[in-house]
Amino acid sequence: MLGSTAVGKTSLVRRFITSQFSENYRTTVGVKIEKKELALEGRTVTLILWDLAGDDPFQELRMSYLRGACGYLLVVDGGRRATLTKAMELQLRVSKTLGEIPFVLILNKTDLGPGWDIDQEFIESLRHRGWTVITASAKDGEGVEEAFTTLTRQMLARPAGEIDTERKNHA
Repeated sequence: MLGSTAVGKTSLVRRFITSQFSENYRTTVGVKIEKKELALEGRTVTLILWDLAGDDPFQELRMSYLRGACGYLLVVDGGRRATLTKAMELQLRVSKTLGEIPFVLILNKTDLGPGWDIDQEFIESLRHRGWTVITASAKDGEGVEEAFTTLTRQMLARPAGEIDTERKNHA
């Protein structure tokens, strides 16, 4: 889980793991690790979810946390355009560090209504660049399962040796 501070990374994980949402905001310090088994396409997949502290001017994401990652969710607060700019920067940093691994961009907080600061035209331009973009709300659960399932499918679609080779090259 990557993104700026307060975009809803922890809330998305909590919604996915426990189907719950809390209004209480507590910033993540460092990393919080969760685990969930997901039944998908006749397989049971164990996801190890690293909920990383937000990347902001006071705390930059440590790329070493990403070693061995098979994919990632890039989270944006739809009401704060600056979080999309930061997500795009993070995506570049991650691809330089790990190479091209699957990721899904989550535009979180659809429950906030029409106050979005990111226009549909820009979202479509990201999709044309090959980005998978899913709108979601950790609060009401919209799109959360879809985001995790989509990323898992993308990771499973990769040739088996490809992930191991990338881990060796970037470890």
